[in-house]
Amino acid sequence: MHSTVQQVTQRIIERSRNSRDAYLQRMKAAEEKGVHRGRLSCGNLAHGFAACGQDDKQALKLTNAVNVGMVTAYNDMLSAHQPYEDYPQQVRAAVRELGSVAQVAGGVPAMCDGVTQGQPGMELSLFSRDVIAMSTAVALSHNMFDAALYLGVCDKIVPGLLMGALSFGHLPTVFVPAGPMPSGLPNKEKARIRQLYAEGKVGRDALLECESSSYHSAGTCTFYGTANTNQLVVEIMGLHLPGSSFVNPGTELREALTREAAQRAVRLTAQNGRFTPLYEVIDEKTVVNGLVALLATGGSTNHTMHLVAMARAAGIIINWDDFSDLSAAVPLLARIYPNGEADINHFQAAGGTSFLVRELLAAGLLHPNVVTVMGEGLEHYLQEPFLEGGELVWREGPTTSLDDGVLRTVSEPFSRDGGLKVLDGNLGRGVIKISAVAPEHQVVEAEAIVFDDQDQLAEAFKRGELERDFVAVVRFQGPGAIGMPELHKLTPYLGTLQDRGFKVALVTDGRMSGASGKVPAAIHVWPEASKGPLARVQSGDMIRVDARAGVLELKVEAAEFAARSDADAGEVLRHQSGMGRELFAPLRGQVNCAEEGASIFFATEAGA
Repeated sequence: MHSTVQQVTQRIIERSRNSRDAYLQRMKAAEEKGVHRGRLSCGNLAHGFAACGQDDKQALKLTNAVNVGMVTAYNDMLSAHQPYEDYPQQVRAAVRELGSVAQVAGGVPAMCDGVTQGQPGMELSLFSRDVIAMSTAVALSHNMFDAALYLGVCDKIVPGLLMGALSFGHLPTVFVPAGPMPSGLPNKEKARIRQLYAEGKVGRDALLECESSSYHSAGTCTFYGTANTNQLVVEIMGLHLPGSSFVNPGTELREALTREAAQRAVRLTAQNGRFTPLYEVIDEKTVVNGLVALLATGGSTNHTMHLVAMARAAGIIINWDDFSDLSAAVPLLARIYPNGEADINHFQAAGGTSFLVRELLAAGLLHPNVVTVMGEGLEHYLQEPFLEGGELVWREGPTTSLDDGVLRTVSEPFSRDGGLKVLDGNLGRGVIKISAVAPEHQVVEAEAIVFDDQDQLAEAFKRGELERDFVAVVRFQGPGAIGMPELHKLTPYLGTLQDRGFKVALVTDGRMSGASGKVPAAIHVWPEASKGPLARVQSGDMIRVDARAGVLELKVEAAEFAARSDADAGEVLRHQSGMGRELFAPLRGQVNCAEEGASIFFATEAGA
C-alpha cells in the first residue's frame, strides 16, 4: 500500500473509533435471528402482503423465502431516473426465479440540478439529500425486508440513499444503476455555444438547440458531474456489480445486469448464501477507496460534502485534510468533461472502471482487502460484463488504455496529483478543483467585487462593469442562509472574462459541483457569510486565491477588518420563501458546515 493511503486510513480509523464502534453495535443489535418479517404480528404481516399475488403471499409466509425491498428514485421527467420505470417488474421476475419476492418499499424525491439551475428550486437541492435519507428510512421502516435494492443515480439521490441505507446497515444491499444516455453534441461545442450566448452573440433558439442536442434521451447526462461521479465512486466502494455503472439504458446488457443485481441481493442473505450486510461492506478502507476514485478521476467537488456525510452515517469521520493529503498522492488518470473533452461513454470505451481499478490497485492506491457485493476482495472489479448467448458473464477488463487522451496509467498520468486542494486563511476554509484550471490561472490576486447572488454578477457583466482583473465574492449562498445552491450561471461570464485576458477568480460559500471548470473557484467556504468573515468583505479589498499554496487570504489590516460591521443580509430573506423554500426553514437552522457534510444529522468537529 502507498504510505499516504495507509497513513490517512489509519488516522480515520483512530479518529472514528468511538463513533464507528457505536454504529456497529447498533447494526448488530438490529441483526435479529431469522427473517425480519417474522418479528411482525399476524396483523402486521397481513397488511404487508395484502396486495401481493397468491404465490408471493405464500412465499412471504415462509421463513426461507427472501423479501427484497426496492427503494426507487423513479420519475419520468428526469432522464437519469426515467429508465427505472420498468425495474420493479424486472426485479420481481428475477427474484421469483429464486423462490423469493420483491416489493417496492417506497420512493424518494429526485430533483435535477440541471432543471433548477439558476432557479429558486435549486435552493432546495442540497437539502433534498437529507430528505432522501429520511424517506429511505420511512420506506424500510415496515421491517418486511431481508435485503434492499436502491434505484438511484443523480446528484443528491445516491448520497441520500446510502445515508438512509446505512441506518439499515444490517440488511444486504445492492445499488442498481440505470446508465448514461448515448453521446450527443460534443462537450467542447456545447461550452462554446453557452459562452457565445452569455456574450449575446447567439440567441436563445441556438442555445436551446445546443442543450437539446446534449441532453437528448433517457439516461444520465454524459458529462462527469456529480451523477456520474456517484456511479463510479459507488462501484469502486463495492456496492454496484462490476462494470455496471456506465452501460447505456434500454440495452440487453443493461437488463441482464439489473436481473443479476436483484438475484445478487437474494444471494447475500443468510437464507441463500454468505450473509453480507451493508455494515460489512462500508468501512474505513472502503471510504478511502471512494476518496481515491474521486481524486483519480477529477470527480465532483460536491463529494467533499457528500462523502463526509455518507461516511458519517456509518460512524466514520473524514475531513478535508484527508481529501487534500490523498490528492497530493493520487495521480489524475482520467480526462472527462469538464476536465477534458471526452464524455463518460468515451471513458467507458477507453477501458472504464476496470482499467482504472487495475492501475490504482497495482500502485497500492486502493485497499484490495475489502468486502463487496461480489464477495471478498476488490479484484472482482477488474472484470467487465458481457453477454454470451444471452447469458451474463464477466471477463477480465483491458490491461492497456484504448485512448490515452481519456484514460491513462499511473506511470504516465495527466497530472501527478488529483487536483483537489484545500484553501485556508483569514476568510475561512474552502476547496478548489484545479484539474481543468490552466497553471497560469491557479494563482489570482486582485481586488474583490462583492455580490450577494449570482444574478447581480450577471447584470454587472451585461453592463460592462467587469472588464478588469478581480475576485468575485458571491456570498450569503451557504447552507444556513439559502441552502447552498450551485452557481453555474457564473461559469460562462467568468470564463468569457478569463478568455479576454483578465485574471479572475471566484470565492463563495455556495457550490459549483462537478461542472467546475477552467476558472479558479474557491467554493464551499466556511464559516459561511451569515456566520463569518465573508460578511465583512468589501469591494476593493485585495484577495489572494492561491491554489498552489492552499491560501485564501484577505489582504486587509486585521484591526481595520475587525472594526467593520457585517453587511446587511436582507437580500437573503427573499430566498427563504416561495417554491416551497419556507418549508425548509428548520433545516437551514440546523445544518452544519460544508466540511462536516452540510447535513442536518451529524455534528462533528470539522478539522478534527
